[in-house]
Amino acid sequence: QVQLVESGGGLVQPGGSLRLSCAASAFIFKISTMHWYPQAPGKEREWVATCSSTADYYTDYADPVKGRFTISRDNVKSTVYLQMNNLRPEDTAVYYCNARSGALKTDYWGQGTQVTVSS
Repeated sequence: QVQLVESGGGLVQPGGSLRLSCAASAFIFKISTMHWYPQAPGKEREWVATCSSTADYYTDYADPVKGRFTISRDNVKSTVYLQMNNLRPEDTAVYYCNARSGALKTDYWGQGTQVTVSS
């Protein structure tokens, strides 16, 4: 049973920080590229960050979060993180973790964690 379990969401004031975590099944984590997709109320999920598998490690970010968000992975814990700094009200969304492998044609999603940025 593949599982992606997100945690770390919450309520934070503008300018504050949060760190999201996504724990995955070990095999899936090893072979997957990991992504974060926030979904704001009434909108579709939008990609914000990618962290490749360790074979050819790289990271990538959507323009609105460059310089504010950092994605990283802990291969021992099979966990990917999203460090979010200088948060803005427009960052408010449910944040979903995604594990995708082109080679195995697998695509898994977590249940999401709510992030609310408000004063």
